[in-house]
Amino acid sequence: MNSNSQNPLAKHFRQPAIYLKLPSMGSYWPEDALRLPVNGELAIYPMTTKDEITLRTPDALMNGSGVIDVIKSCVPDILDPWKMPSVDVDAVIIAIRIASYGHRMDFNRNCPSCSETHDYAVDLRMVLERLRMPEYTDTLDNEGLTIKFKPLPYFNLNQDSIMQFEQQRMLQAIEATEVPAEQRAEEIKKHMERILDLTAESMASATEYIQTAEGDRVTERDFILEYYRNSSSSVTKAITEHLAKLNEQGSVQPVDVNCESCNHPFQIRLDFDYSSFFAKGF
Repeated sequence: MNSNSQNPLAKHFRQPAIYLKLPSMGSYWPEDALRLPVNGELAIYPMTTKDEITLRTPDALMNGSGVIDVIKSCVPDILDPWKMPSVDVDAVIIAIRIASYGHRMDFNRNCPSCSETHDYAVDLRMVLERLRMPEYTDTLDNEGLTIKFKPLPYFNLNQDSIMQFEQQRMLQAIEATEVPAEQRAEEIKKHMERILDLTAESMASATEYIQTAEGDRVTERDFILEYYRNSSSSVTKAITEHLAKLNEQGSVQPVDVNCESCNHPFQIRLDFDYSSFFAKGF
């Protein structure tokens, strides 16, 4: 971390609390986005008070800038978090929380069997150990084409989330208005087309290349996007299902717990609403 060497308090500045090996091991990162140490372990610093305030600012969380600022502060070897592959996002976020508050995370849940509410705890170190890199080496063969995928950069992942949210919110607003049915139907159609276009753009950003039966390998994003916009619905369905499978492989696995009242076993998923996740309990 940057510090003034003349400051006698410099040695008391925050120090790395843990070290993290990325699920990707540095794959799919542009050279200008990551400074990976020889041992492959990134130093993770605890959050500052400014970082904590940032993660409680709704606008900063909504546009992604808040998360980016915190990653820059806590993981200085990540030079450009916007270019971070999506497969590493959860690991970095969990590591920052461990560095800031420790590995234990407390929460409460209702038992689906007896409805009793109890407090539980999860060891986030175990959650990190279970994170896996999806099998991006697996390709999809469809209609004579071989499609190879890659993780979305965090920027694209964040933009997709924002646009999808805005489009869904606008559709809800249109459906709730008192405008004539014909005009409302036209507006809904327009925004549904935009959502479908966003789906094609997301698939294109997650595609490394498409290879034809003749051996031509297409890597240009514009060409890939044009193909997705003009392909059949069966192609879109096959790709979305394949991407969903990859996302599931790299996702944070549910935590197994037993109800303290009836001993019923059930699973819960960690909450990645950042304003809640970075609280000391949620």
